[in-house]
Amino acid sequence: MNTPKYPQIPGITLTNTEILLVAKSINIPPAALKAVQVVETAGRGGFIASGKPTILFEGHIFWKQLLIRKINPMQHINGNADILYPKWDRSKYQGGQYEYARLKRACSINEEAAYCSASWGLFQIMGFNHSQCGIANIHEFVKLMAESEYQQLKLTVAFLKNNNLLSPLRQCNWSHFAQVYNGAGYAQNHYAEKLSEAYKKAVELFK
Repeated sequence: MNTPKYPQIPGITLTNTEILLVAKSINIPPAALKAVQVVETAGRGGFIASGKPTILFEGHIFWKQLLIRKINPMQHINGNADILYPKWDRSKYQGGQYEYARLKRACSINEEAAYCSASWGLFQIMGFNHSQCGIANIHEFVKLMAESEYQQLKLTVAFLKNNNLLSPLRQCNWSHFAQVYNGAGYAQNHYAEKLSEAYKKAVELFK
């Protein structure tokens, strides 16, 4: 499989007008959709300076993805303790372009598993969820993530629909949404609280 080619400049920035139109089309408050965007990338956007999609590589997910492919992680852990570990570890994150250095090393072990082990774009959708975004394979998913922030939003909307998350967003049920979207560690990450605060601020943007 070929490594996706990234644009040389950052993709088109998602506007609040686009968020408003998309939110109306799926009958959810635009401020709710904006809140998810703000919390997921802390306002940094869907692309880094090099033009690549914003990512966060998850070594504990990489561990699981290798196992799914019947690859023993223990055979590759030597020298790779920062990209391959059995439990989530925030201290391993490096951020920005340095996440791509981690991704590249993981690709040398197994490219497909590596791409599936990163969260991508403005809404930080995990690569292994590509099918829930309506995309058959991980490489096509990454290619689309590299097109624009609007494309990233479209993939996210498909994910929300396929995971029954539109209703919690309509109701601003942050605990329910956070548990599904952010996973079992959502309470430890104070994810619901962050969404609630971001929503309150975003409401002013769409008055």
